[in-house]
Amino acid sequence: QVQLVESGGALVQPGGSLRLSCATSGLTTDYYGIGWFRQAPGKEREGVSCWSSSDGSTYYADSVKGRFTISRDNAKNTAYLQMNSLKPEDTAVYYCAVALVPRCYSGSFYYTALYEYWGQGTQVTVSS
Repeated sequence: QVQLVESGGALVQPGGSLRLSCATSGLTTDYYGIGWFRQAPGKEREGVSCWSSSDGSTYYADSVKGRFTISRDNAKNTAYLQMNSLKPEDTAVYYCAVALVPRCYSGSFYYTALYEYWGQGTQVTVSS
């Protein structure tokens, strides 16, 4: 059974940085995508980024491009989302998810239906 556990959420001031972690276990395939999503109160879940195990390719939503960086440490079975220059509109619960696909694609990584496994989420609040 695949399990994902997010951590690292916190209250941070605008302009600050946070690094979220997503510890994975139970993955038995070498081909998967790890996505980060976020959901603000009253809004739909939004795809933020995706990392492909096959070639390390990454994709980002326009709203976070240039500020967020997704990465994966295979030795630690942990994915990360480095978030810089945070804005109040980045406030949300952040989720990591796994899609059993060979790689992410720019035109589909943000579809929640693509992902089979989800973590429980971690709260990020950007406020002064």
